[in-house]
Amino acid sequence: MYAGFSDASIARRLGVGHRTVQRRVQRLMAQLRANGRVALGARAQELGLLRAALRPPYETGGHPLERTPSRNP
Repeated sequence: MYAGFSDASIARRLGVGHRTVQRRVQRLMAQLRANGRVALGARAQELGLLRAALRPPYETGGHPLERTPSRNP
């Protein structure tokens, strides 16, 4: 979610249903007392739940779904 993927994309990557992802996001929002997805991300960041390695690619200028070219051709 933090990397900008849709619920459907997250579901495919995790091998679960789309609705399961939606329910888990809703549960996290309730647990962290966040009013929306953006607030959930901000709250998780405040609590130190996100590692720096999970920064989305678009923070460095790329598109969230673009692959970063390898340095070793």
